[in-house]
This record gives sequence, structure tokens and C-alpha cells, in this order.
Amino acid sequence: MASPTLDFRTTNTLWGSVLAETLVCSGVTQAVVSPGSRSTPLTLALVNHPGLEVVSVLDERSAAFFALGLAKRSGRTVVLVCTSGTAGANYFPAVIEAHESRVPLLVITADRPPELRDCASGQTIDQQKLFGRYAVFYHELAVPEARIELLRYLRQTVAHAVGCTADGPVHLNAPFRDPLAPTAGVAKEALAAKWDDKFFSHLAPPQPLATGAVFRAPVAATRGLIIAGPDSPESVTHYVTQCREMAAVLGWPMLADVLSPLRHQGLAVVTAYDAILRDEKVAEELRPDTVLCLGGWPTSKVLRVWLERSGAEVTLVVPGSVNRDALHGRTRHLPVRPEKLTIESRGGAGNPVYAKAWLDAETRVRARLDAALANQEARFEGKATWLLGRHLPEGTPVFVASSMPVRDAEYFWPANNRGFRFYFNRGANGIDGTLSTALGIAHGNRPAVLLTGDLALLHDTNGFLSAAKLRGSLTIVLINNEGGGIFGHLPIAEFDPPYEEYWATPQRVDFAKLCSAYGIAHVTVRDWTHFTELISLLPDTGVRVLEVCTDRKADAALRKKLFTAVSVP
Repeated sequence: MASPTLDFRTTNTLWGSVLAETLVCSGVTQAVVSPGSRSTPLTLALVNHPGLEVVSVLDERSAAFFALGLAKRSGRTVVLVCTSGTAGANYFPAVIEAHESRVPLLVITADRPPELRDCASGQTIDQQKLFGRYAVFYHELAVPEARIELLRYLRQTVAHAVGCTADGPVHLNAPFRDPLAPTAGVAKEALAAKWDDKFFSHLAPPQPLATGAVFRAPVAATRGLIIAGPDSPESVTHYVTQCREMAAVLGWPMLADVLSPLRHQGLAVVTAYDAILRDEKVAEELRPDTVLCLGGWPTSKVLRVWLERSGAEVTLVVPGSVNRDALHGRTRHLPVRPEKLTIESRGGAGNPVYAKAWLDAETRVRARLDAALANQEARFEGKATWLLGRHLPEGTPVFVASSMPVRDAEYFWPANNRGFRFYFNRGANGIDGTLSTALGIAHGNRPAVLLTGDLALLHDTNGFLSAAKLRGSLTIVLINNEGGGIFGHLPIAEFDPPYEEYWATPQRVDFAKLCSAYGIAHVTVRDWTHFTELISLLPDTGVRVLEVCTDRKADAALRKKLFTAVSVP
């Protein structure tokens, strides 16, 4: 007996429904589609399957980042579907980010059949290996035929593609001949009558690899250091437990990036290292001989440069076989998730004097930072970040944009036990799709927050088109400094002109009117008391923008002054 989800009206509907059923049997529950003609059999099959949530997003670039956010939050494969032609090209930035951060996306681009290519047929480009090396697996599906042999091939290929997404984005190119809609064609009752009801019975969601690894601390290591970099573990609880045990066995101090769960789980971690290491004398006194880095390299450039100069022996624990050692140091790569790492300390606990020096520096510098920010009445960008870390509801999912917002979070977000879950697009470190990714994170989740600058938000305003589809709520904390604040910290800022026009890229957008055009709630933050009230209680539904207007030139100068003041021993 045929599966009730199969559609035997035409060859294309049967093909699409076998593909959809295979996806669901392989563990897929969500798909994002954009409107188009050639993708009709795919969209129809996905929409008609009761096991799938399908979200329609008009703009393909926004759709891809929305799907990226869904996949980041769930850790499960999300399917992207678009029509033929340039539609798929708009996926490229999100595919690159998915590749660099190993996010499970399955991209299916509909296409014209071979006979309509290279002959000026409308909406037709060369889609073969459209994403190049950024797709971990590519395959062009056969043109649909209602033959059991080809349907078996389709089932096996799609199931294999879902499994491959464990390593990053996968691309399937799917050609279709007319008719695309189920309005014509020959019914397949004969094939349905012969259908084997066990056709999908062997399929199951891919199982994660259970392989672990062992880190053996060098016997001679007296100044060992654990650095918890950006990471999105499958189980935060397991990850935190494992890291707590690592620190206990090794006796090493632990530095926690703001994008690591460890900063938000009540552990005794060092967070002010960016300011601490700006003092050359202190930086030399704290130089390590052995470093265990969990997840990616840390956000802080000061910390990365210090590590590079230290000459320390580094063990980098990052899943996958891709080279992640941007520092090119004395590095050994363990290709596993940090929570699957076993620790062996052959030399006993670490040097307590070294560990105490780090903790003393953290206590001193963090207290100075907190005092300076508490007394800061002006609209300083860093204070907005600092207040978020203190007043957001416990467990809030936070998506932080690249450029200045993630750095301010790294500088000023304190260690806490509030269980925040950070999300980020730090694979390629771009500002592409910031809003759309955050909407994907928020969809079906608890009330979420996006911390972003003005340029990152403007780069993706089409993401607001998806706001009406959101199940849940997203509060956007918009730091509007009327340009690119991060460039004010670079040497090129001293050369104006042409700095202001070509790097700072000033803008004068009225965000209240922009939000009104999209039907989005907008609030101009009056002062820090008002801001604290707004972020302490998040709405259950909808999207709202909290605009914090700042002066980027004054803020750049204040950061430099602040770091100089707090880093003095």
C-alpha cells in the first residue's frame, strides 16, 4: 500500500512527494521556500506533507539566512528551496556562512531540464556546482520519471544528502519538465498498486558520531590555560559539565569568550582578558606554555595576537577535518566536539600561582569596568551591552551581529549564571543576513533578542518581510551610531578624507519611519532607566526595535580611554 503522503497525480507530483517523505523520514521537520514557477513540484510536495513546517520568504537571500537561523537553533537539517535562474545565487552568502560554521542546510535549486539549457530559455543559468567548494556535497538529480528504479535512486540520494549536512551545506540541483502544476499528466494508479509499503521503512535521522578523543596534558606544563571560544554545543548542560571537569582535573584557569556558553552558566571564568592583556607587563607575566582551545578561536583580537606571540603549544578542539588554525602556531587539532573530550593530567594539577594571577587580574579589571559603566550616563554603546547582560530574562536567546556589537559583548558582557544562549554568524564574520538569521533563531523559540548596529540592520531590511511569519518574538536592540563604528578603531580612521565617506559610510535613515513601512513596532530609548525597563520584560509575540542613538566617534575615544584606565595593574 502506498504512503498516504505520496501524490500520484503526475510524474512530478510523485517525484516531489517521494522526496518530501524521504526528508521527513530522515529527520527533517522544517523547510524555507521562496516563490517561483520551476520549483512548483518541490514546494507543493513540502507544503502538502503534514510532517513539515514550511515558511515562505520572498527574498532568497533573506530566506537563506532565515533557514540558517532555524538550523543554528535546532541543530537539525533545514531545507531551502528556490526556483531556477539567479534565485539560487542569492543563497551564496548564507551557504558560505553555513560552510564556515558547519550548519546543516540542504539547498535544493529547481532547474530547467537539460534540453532547455544553453539555448536562451528564460530564467536559465548554469547551476552546476553553483556554490563551488562551499557545498560539502553536490548532486544533480535525474529528471523525474515514474519508474521504481529511479524513485529508489531519489530516495537513496536525498537520504544521503541529509546525512552529509552534518558537515555543512549540501546542494541538490533538481530539474523538472512541464507540466509543473498537477493539472495534466497521466495518473499512476498502476504504480501505486504495486507500491511496497516498506519503501521508506529503513530510513531514520542520521546519528551523530560518538567518537571521542583524549587530551593528555604535558608533564612539563606549569602555565596551562583553557580558552573557551565561540561554540554552539548540542547540549549546553553536557558541555558545561565536561568543561567544569576539565578545569578541575587540570587546575588551569579558563578564559570564556562571550559566544561560549561557559560565560553564562555560573562558572568561575575569566572574561576581562581583552582589557587585562593590553598592559604589556601583565601580558608577559601571564604568558602560557600550554593552551587548550575549545571551539573556534576567540573573538578578541588582543587575545589572539597574544596567543600567537606566546609560542605556546596549542591543542585546538574543533569538530571536522577543516584547518581552523588561523594563527599557524604550534597547534595540534583534535577533530571532535569539546564535550566528547577526555582529559588526562599526567603532571598533576596546574600551577596555583599562575591560576591565581589570572583570577586576581579578572577581579581587579572586571570591578573597574563595572564601576566605570555603572557611572556612565551618556549613550555609550558598551553600556547597552553591559545592561543586557544584567537585565535580560534568564535563558534569553541572544543573536549578536558581527563588527562592533560582538566586540562590545566580548568586552563588557559579564560572567553570569543567567543561562543566556548566544547565536552568531562568525564563520565568515560578515554582516550579511543579520536580521533574517535572528528571525530564524527566534522562530518557535522563547522570546529572543538581536543586538545589532545600524549598518548590519540596513544590509538586511528585507528580513522584515518575514516578521509576519514569526512564531514567537524578537526584540531588536539597534545601536544607531549613524555609520560603521568599528572602523573608528582602525588606523585608517586617522586619514580623513577619505575615511568618513568610504569606511565609516555615514547614514541618516529614519528608523521609526522604516519600521512603520514594514509594520514593525519602534521605540526610541530615552535613557538607561527606560532601556532597562524595556529589556527586563520581553513580549511573547511580534517584532520590535529599541533604538539606542549614540555618537560613534565619542564612543571610539571612550573605549580607548576606558581600556587604558582599567588595565593598569
